[in-house]
Amino acid sequence: MQRKFRLTRSEDFVRVRRYGKSYAHPLVVLIAQPGALNQVRVGVAAGKTTGSAIHRNRAKRLLREAIRPLLPLLPSGWDLILIARPALIAASLADARTALTGLLHRAQIIVSDES
Repeated sequence: MQRKFRLTRSEDFVRVRRYGKSYAHPLVVLIAQPGALNQVRVGVAAGKTTGSAIHRNRAKRLLREAIRPLLPLLPSGWDLILIARPALIAASLADARTALTGLLHRAQIIVSDES
């Protein structure tokens, strides 16, 4: 994922976590909030409950790769945080992409069925 599509500042993470709406799935949690910029920014996190550093890094890479092809479908002006859950470690890329697509539909961020 290109850097311009990433949430990088701690203040942005805190703002989205505090004021955003969350949507849960057994593999991943999505927290979404309308942002101030005219682009979609995505932050990826994996807590220590996900596993060792190797598992956390794999989960974050998996989420970044799963969201990458969905970015052109997202309307501009959203800040999203994806939080990995422990079950994501055993999931495939297709499972992660299906989970993300379902969460984005539930959040009504993607309304078309082009995915």
